[in-house]
Amino acid sequence: MDNMKCLKSSKTGEIIRVKNEKADQATSEWKFIPKSEWKAATRKVSVKTVEEIQEPVVETISEKQLKRKK
Repeated sequence: MDNMKCLKSSKTGEIIRVKNEKADQATSEWKFIPKSEWKAATRKVSVKTVEEIQEPVVETISEKQLKRKK
């Protein structure tokens, strides 16, 4: 298995993963970055949203009258 490096373009912000030999030949435009940054940029993050359904509060006439007295 070949070793690989992650590079980020300082001009465009593009992130690439290349073999060591190619990374060593990269121009000054490319900077080495951690693999975790490459993973975060290339992998889709699934976000689950949970919606709470609240039933409308219905007050009776007597409950409204009790609140007024307080």
